[in-house]
Amino acid sequence: MRAPAPTALLLTAALLAGLTGLTACGGGDDGSAAPTAPPDIAATPRDQVREGGTVRWAVDSAPATLNAFQADSDATTDRIAAAVLPALFTLDRAGRPQRNPDYLRSAEVVRHEPAQVVVYRLNPEAVWSDGRPLGVADFRAQWQALNGRDRAFWTARNAGYDRVARVEPGRDAHEIRVTFGTPYADWRSLFTPLYPRSAMGGADAFNDVTRRTLKATAGPFTLRARDARKRTVTLVRDPRWWGDRARLDRLVLTAVPRERRVAALAGGKLDIAGIGRPEVEDIRTSVERRDASAAALRRIDVRRSLAPAYTQLALNGAEGPLADARVRRAVARAIDRSALAESVLKPLELPAAPPGSHLRLAGQPGYEDNSSALGGRDPAAAQAMLADAGWRTITAAGNKDAGNKDEGKRDNGPAGDGTDEETGERAAEKGGTAGERPAEKAGERALPGNAHVLHKGGVPLTLEFVLPKERGTGQLRAVAERITQMLTAVGIRAEIEEVAGEKFFREHVASGDFDLALYSWPATAFPATDARPVFAKPRPAPDGSLTVEQNYTGVGTDRIDQLFEQAAAELDESVARELMSRADARIWAAAGAIPLYQRPELVAVRPGVVNAGAFGFATPRYQDVGFRR
Repeated sequence: MRAPAPTALLLTAALLAGLTGLTACGGGDDGSAAPTAPPDIAATPRDQVREGGTVRWAVDSAPATLNAFQADSDATTDRIAAAVLPALFTLDRAGRPQRNPDYLRSAEVVRHEPAQVVVYRLNPEAVWSDGRPLGVADFRAQWQALNGRDRAFWTARNAGYDRVARVEPGRDAHEIRVTFGTPYADWRSLFTPLYPRSAMGGADAFNDVTRRTLKATAGPFTLRARDARKRTVTLVRDPRWWGDRARLDRLVLTAVPRERRVAALAGGKLDIAGIGRPEVEDIRTSVERRDASAAALRRIDVRRSLAPAYTQLALNGAEGPLADARVRRAVARAIDRSALAESVLKPLELPAAPPGSHLRLAGQPGYEDNSSALGGRDPAAAQAMLADAGWRTITAAGNKDAGNKDEGKRDNGPAGDGTDEETGERAAEKGGTAGERPAEKAGERALPGNAHVLHKGGVPLTLEFVLPKERGTGQLRAVAERITQMLTAVGIRAEIEEVAGEKFFREHVASGDFDLALYSWPATAFPATDARPVFAKPRPAPDGSLTVEQNYTGVGTDRIDQLFEQAAAELDESVARELMSRADARIWAAAGAIPLYQRPELVAVRPGVVNAGAFGFATPRYQDVGFRR
């Protein structure tokens, strides 16, 4: 039985991503050789953006909390925080963290030994909306709330903050010194968003007050009102903002179901809305129509890029046939990832290469295609692996497993066959293909042209393939159906079961009630920190259950964990990237999660809206969003 996993922000992102469908690929140290898509935001100089006005922006839900560090925070919480709170570092279009000069004059590691020390030099003009300057009290309160030492704070994560030993004032009120007890490579991820001391200084404020309101903000916008009935949050221009003045008077975030967004845009009730492929098709169809009812739809601009997230095929290695690493690798080798990526992305006129990494996306610094550690599509090799694992074709005579003399010797895979943490890891180290048998062996055991389901001990090789069922998940269903066809060709039967979206993660993926599943993970600028719980080896809990963190496939190794830990503590960026690349190769070899494609980011925008749309990796500059003059 699995122990409840610590909830983290990535879980929300995975759930949201999994319901709507997609990573790019390639090679090269900096990712530049792989196909990418730039942000599509109608980038416009500020002097060409009209002063004033309101932008109505569709979101998936009204925020359950305004505290981005609580378990039930969501994408709406993050959008509000990005507009009203300090972000010490933002991301550029390649997903690289960049110092935000609105808040920081400088930030650097000034000492490595005997302890890592980071000195932050704040912009002296940076003040909270109540007039108090940003300072060491805010940094210290956030560290103490999030470091995990005081269980009174209901935090969703403490990664990084738990490595900090001290937060102290520097030479003056605008300088902060942060000393780490353990070296931390991803120190730029900390204190973003930065909350005021009033929000973090006590458990009651952190747990309750900050769910409903923010007593102080420090961004181009500030929080004006929340309307539970209308499901809106209104942000208005902050008169105390010291940076570039926000072009808009207000931003109104409104929870609107996806199926109603195109009509709301056409009717003038929304200005910006994330949409899916069905809505894109509706807008495309309207362009071909000439009647008056389609005129408003024809004016809607669809902006598109690749989102910083990828959809994967998850294989449950904790139990059942997929507990055998050979069977997982056979599943992976049976799938044509390129064909799946093209089926999703090519119709949207986006780069359609499958991802080569679990930890970075194409265009990110350090991106490297490590998929060779597992190998590409090869049905013959897949059949050989299945035969080696004891799965055979049933003969017409006697209904016996053909040639299965040694069946009882290898029943449960990685528990004793050495394929998971030994063979696979060695293959990853050498850049080879894990678990593959020579081609001639595959030919000897190849299935007949009309493939039959393989059996072992009289049991057919059948896998439960769980999908969410909601509007907008039709593309996932189409991808799943193509996967089942590919698996059928090598003797694996995959039976699709669609479940209600709200039950998909909680009752199936997180609880381990699946063999195969499709869902997405976000990419990150800090994979050593953020991706670690996704690939961490499950560990026994004190009560005898299994703690999986966010590794819902149950597939992990001690060596992968070690590489993540080494990378998180490595302050030499080139060395840290190499460690992450080695970890990624082992993740491929373990075959617990197979990245299929990068998610498309599709945003419908009304005429004249600029500096907004499909941002890709880039952090939005909300002060620049507005209407063209």
